[in-house]
Amino acid sequence: QVQLAESGGGLVQAGGSLRLACAASGRVFMIHDMGWYRQAPGKQRELVAAFTGGDSTTYADSVKGRFTISRGGATNTVYLQMNNLQPEDTAVYFCNADVGGIPEWGQGTQVTVSS
Repeated sequence: QVQLAESGGGLVQAGGSLRLACAASGRVFMIHDMGWYRQAPGKQRELVAAFTGGDSTTYADSVKGRFTISRGGATNTVYLQMNNLQPEDTAVYFCNADVGGIPEWGQGTQVTVSS
């Protein structure tokens, strides 16, 4: 099993920045890829950014040029640098890991952007 723990959420004004972190523990050797999703109230969970094999990445169109996904020194840590945050970025952000083809989720961290 793999456990995912997010941190770094909070309240920020529009135009501000936050950095989210996701630390994986347990059978991390089984992790294939990791990424970030978000879910706003009343909306479906959506992909924000993810690694898609090796160092390849994908981003939602709405965050391109503002958000950057990266790995820490250990491959079981993933970050999401979020710049120029806007009120529409307000959501619960979830870390996701592909563990042998099975998605695992963290509990989420709240990001709130005030206008």
